[in-house]
Amino acid sequence: MAGTALVVGASGIVGSATTALLVEQGWTVHGLARRPGEQAGVRPVAADLQDAAGTATALTEIDPDAVFITTWARQDSEAENIRVNAVMVRNLLDGLPKPTRPRHVALVTGLKHYLGPFEAYGKGTLPQTPFREEQGRLDVENFYYAQEDEVFAAAARDGFTWSVHRPHTVIGLAVGNAMNMGTTLAVYATLCRETGRPFTFPGSAAQWSGLTDMTDAGQLARQLLWATGTTAAHDQAFNIVNGDVFRWQWMWSRIADWFGIEAAPFDGIVRPLEDQMADDAALWRRIAERERLAEPDLTRLASPWHTDADLGRPIEVVTDMSKSRRLGFTAYQPTDDAFYTLFGRLRAARLIP
Repeated sequence: MAGTALVVGASGIVGSATTALLVEQGWTVHGLARRPGEQAGVRPVAADLQDAAGTATALTEIDPDAVFITTWARQDSEAENIRVNAVMVRNLLDGLPKPTRPRHVALVTGLKHYLGPFEAYGKGTLPQTPFREEQGRLDVENFYYAQEDEVFAAAARDGFTWSVHRPHTVIGLAVGNAMNMGTTLAVYATLCRETGRPFTFPGSAAQWSGLTDMTDAGQLARQLLWATGTTAAHDQAFNIVNGDVFRWQWMWSRIADWFGIEAAPFDGIVRPLEDQMADDAALWRRIAERERLAEPDLTRLASPWHTDADLGRPIEVVTDMSKSRRLGFTAYQPTDDAFYTLFGRLRAARLIP
């Protein structure tokens, strides 16, 4: 299957992986972002989704078979997250040409569907792990639910099919992304190697010793494309992870080994990266100048607050993939290999030394 695709958030971790896969598969790809960058084989579309008229104008000549929504805008409260992100999805779907397109819309959300939004993250009564799609919504306000509702309403109105995709923490390459554990850990390891500081796991004992999983951006892109072309997957929500499980007490030393440093022993004390890296901006700039790196601004590479939220959770988080497996999605990606591939790409792009 190949056709015309619109990838929304094309410059992000998920969007860039999705555009690359679509181009590889022979699709005509339009990549929408506020400030589109150059991506091989992608036709850039500049639009601010909070501007309804401007979005409609930008989409006038685009008639997509499939739309992939891989973006969101972080706000200061969940109420604002709901308002702004719902408006963005609504403006996008209202602005697309009518009446024949799109035929399928795929929305990327995440495990906060089961864990709750950042303001109530991992608190209250949560569904049992592993998380399964039929567990439904929590009784809390959540911008993921608002995004879904906008897709469902537009699908009922315009007659397209939809799919929702719920990754765990995503591993992938993007600069300026608000949720980027892989690059954050690469920068942190580089700083530890530079200064001789211990490479200390920043999170909770539950995350250190409990089972967890993650999602490679390429794995997520493969599921997005699979769901678009699989009739049985239409009008369904799916979890998406790599397919393996691990404990951070094992993964932490493997990451340390890649960077040629030792993993510090874990003593059970939570030491957030946001605190550990609070004063590192000037040091990173000096490293970038000395090593001729492409990005001297630490804040465009690392998102310590998000990594702290994931690694500081007080509960074990494991995701069930049975639903899509039963329907034929069998792709698999070892998570340690996903980290190693990312670190190699970061080095090749001169984002880390």
